[in-house]
Amino acid sequence: MRLTKARVKAFLPKRPRTANKGTFGRVLVIAGSEKMAGAAVLCTRAVLKTGAGLAALALPKSRQCTAAAALPEMLTLPLPEKDGVVCLRALPVLRRFIKEFKPSLLLIGPGLSAAPFIIPFLKENTLPAVIDADALNALSHQKDFGKIVQRFASICTPHPGEMKRLLKEPVSADEKQRQIYAKKLSALTGGVSLLKGFHTVITDGKSVYVNPTGGPALAKAGSGDVLGGFIAGLWAQLGTAEGFDKQTALKAAACGAYLHGLCGELAAQRTNERCVLASDTTEQLPFAFNKILKK
Repeated sequence: MRLTKARVKAFLPKRPRTANKGTFGRVLVIAGSEKMAGAAVLCTRAVLKTGAGLAALALPKSRQCTAAAALPEMLTLPLPEKDGVVCLRALPVLRRFIKEFKPSLLLIGPGLSAAPFIIPFLKENTLPAVIDADALNALSHQKDFGKIVQRFASICTPHPGEMKRLLKEPVSADEKQRQIYAKKLSALTGGVSLLKGFHTVITDGKSVYVNPTGGPALAKAGSGDVLGGFIAGLWAQLGTAEGFDKQTALKAAACGAYLHGLCGELAAQRTNERCVLASDTTEQLPFAFNKILKK
């Protein structure tokens, strides 16, 4: 089914006038490494820009000050690191913070590199999670990765290369085949899958949405990090209001993909499709929301 502006408008979380920041959810982003600290900031900024009430970024200790200066609206959690990536000693730090912060959901993966804590952390996680980038790569090395993810509500957001590693088979560009791959991943994880690319596919294993927005402007480093942030921020709001289940996950993933593509189009119109940076798409989000919500 092709996503439409009307459907996305119906899916978007409501913003009651009596709301406070707790109304719109708390997101814990676990991201970043020595070489990819920017990914952590990009996705956390996107989480807040979509309307989530609170966001905390857990990242390598050496990058905490830089990240906090780049986005003062977020909380930061410095994690132990070794050779520039988050190490196993981060596990008790994350456990304590989760107990105190009480996040509604997690976004894990952007820029983490081959961090050894990822799989042990996911094996004990019970929070709803958007799983992206290096968290997907870590899972691809686990024979039973589906069983790990089935323990909690999830949205997995692979690009074709990550999908190939997860499913252990080539990923065709054919649209019908892409829908089959996405459904297969949803069956393995028990959650929602979003296969990135031209006409991004979003599915809960039954309903399938194909996103019509976007274009070459999004073919740039950091785009996936922003998309992950959009989805997590929207799911935080929808899940807090309606429950963290497949239904709200599907809505959040569909809205996130549509908005992200629309932001890319708007950014390209203001400059040109060659010059759009991932951060430019986040800055177009207010205009994208206005375009969808106007009567």
